[in-house]
Amino acid sequence: MSTRTLPLLVANLGGEMLYILDQRLRAPDLSDNRTVLTVIISAMFSKGFMEELLKPQGLYSHRAMRTLLTRLAHASIMRLNAASMDRLYELVVMAFKYQVLLCPRPRDLLLITFNHTDAIRNFVKHSPATVNQVDEVQRRLIETYTRLSEGEFQLIRQTLLTFLQDMHVRVSLFLKDKLQNPSGRFVLVTTGPVPHASDVPGLIRIFNRKGREVKRREFPAGGSYTSPMREGSFEMFGDRATRLGTNMYSVTPVADGKTSGASMNPSQHPKGTAEPNPMAKEELNLLARLMGGVEGQGNLSGDGAFQVNLFIAGQEEDGTGAPGEVEGEPFGVINIQATTDQLASTELARIAGEFAEDGERPDEPSSKGEDLLAMMDDL
Repeated sequence: MSTRTLPLLVANLGGEMLYILDQRLRAPDLSDNRTVLTVIISAMFSKGFMEELLKPQGLYSHRAMRTLLTRLAHASIMRLNAASMDRLYELVVMAFKYQVLLCPRPRDLLLITFNHTDAIRNFVKHSPATVNQVDEVQRRLIETYTRLSEGEFQLIRQTLLTFLQDMHVRVSLFLKDKLQNPSGRFVLVTTGPVPHASDVPGLIRIFNRKGREVKRREFPAGGSYTSPMREGSFEMFGDRATRLGTNMYSVTPVADGKTSGASMNPSQHPKGTAEPNPMAKEELNLLARLMGGVEGQGNLSGDGAFQVNLFIAGQEEDGTGAPGEVEGEPFGVINIQATTDQLASTELARIAGEFAEDGERPDEPSSKGEDLLAMMDDL
């Protein structure tokens, strides 16, 4: 297990969460939707939080990671109920798992991370102070990870795969493109460009003792591979040479699922479109049905308040609770109850409680990572 995996995991999961929130917060009547993302990103890239995160340490449990992302999302005025956060966490974890599985080489995990930080920087380009926070974190990542050996990156990748191996949640976007089986397991294709500095498989070269090639033998590679992809930039700015880690909710992926991932080869994918992928939009609409709107007051807009509507146009807000105070904060919260069968919900809660050890609440984080989670309360 690598003790340098946690910063990459948080940066990538946080980036995927911001992609989804950005898509759902884009409403025609919402003028200050950027404020919510800015507050979340400012908390995520705060100096104290990142200093604690960059310390060598093991990965947290899924429960602790979900709690961490929940506190990041709730750093703003937005509030998500438990069902919303469960679905949001599943989406971001499965998206990142797909990226890790398709990562051409272990070192390219850093390129995936930089694709996320590049997009996050673009979210807050209107806020120089927050941009400086993102830049400082990226400089720390460059300083820490670019000097690691290939073996250390391989250990990081294995640690991530161990963390992600038991997650098999079906995602309609992947199912539609036949990138995922009905069981929730991904389909790994044997085609596309090979990693940088690698040879296309299919040729065996035999050398003598003097190092001279004396014989060649070809063999079936079992796939249709092309020449190596170019080297991506590990600098602060530059061409990352991979689309893994970019926003799949605003870029339409290739439908046949025969390329390496939602985008290993940029030339095979459009740079971006105004309309999101329809299936990705449906995935977000499912999440939206679990989410509620919120109202904010104070200095968040010129009028002193604004409302975030996370529902699709014309959708009825059935099951909406009345706005009220949350933890004494001056804004209203509307919760959407995703479970209509209250009897079944109560019975499930009772069964879940029986599995909790020593009376531990199911939603409480594990003891591992409590210091970092406690720090989130102060953000």
